Amino acid sequence: MSFLTIAYAALFYAATAIMVAGLVYRVYLFASSPAPLKIPTTPAPMSKAGVGLRLFREVVFFESLFKGNKWTWIFGYAFHFGLFLVLLRHLRYFIEPVPTPIVLIQPIGKYAAFAMIAGLAGLWARRFLVDRVRYISAPSDHLLLLLLILIGVSGVAMSFVFHTDVVAVKAFFLGLMTFDLRPLPGDAALLVHLFLVAVLMIIFPYSKLLHSVGVFFSPTRNQPDDPRERRHIAAWAKKLEQS
Repeated sequence: MSFLTIAYAALFYAATAIMVAGLVYRVYLFASSPAPLKIPTTPAPMSKAGVGLRLFREVVFFESLFKGNKWTWIFGYAFHFGLFLVLLRHLRYFIEPVPTPIVLIQPIGKYAAFAMIAGLAGLWARRFLVDRVRYISAPSDHLLLLLLILIGVSGVAMSFVFHTDVVAVKAFFLGLMTFDLRPLPGDAALLVHLFLVAVLMIIFPYSKLLHSVGVFFSPTRNQPDDPRERRHIAAWAKKLEQS
């Protein structure tokens, strides 16, 4: 087994462990944080079913962003929807046999990468061109956008310019899942792409990208607007009352 295969296998095992452990820890923090006040962003639904529908619209359609800024919504939605299709397309590397829907989405996901990159470029340009956004942008914001763009560009390069042995790549990842290491192609574009993906996995739980999980724990979104109908008591307050 080559040093390259062993190094990248170790890298992805470590990245997966760090990402999973970080996500579990952050979700635990989100779930255990007290919410002493009713603070849903109004107008808000008054029932749990309404809250579920609101969260669905927020996650799937970015409803609040659409109401706030149409240009940001266009770029943000292009990026996220393009990323969603790209991720679906990449499932073929982890599943055997590949389900028919994943097979059918391959050509769509291939070109969705361009929408993803265009959306990221628009979001990054916004951090330079909009004064109020430029003022609050930290170096980490720019680095995250650069990392995502490089991942997208390197992926597109492999699809249209520097072709790699996708059969061997699939064998490598299937082998990782069963702890049966298979040789990884040594193509430069592939190695750069996989390294950047591993870096993204490592920093994901500790960056602003965690908003994809945190939105479900946001009290401004997951609370019904029913303070007159029901008294809201935080979990820690209930324990004090019981004691």
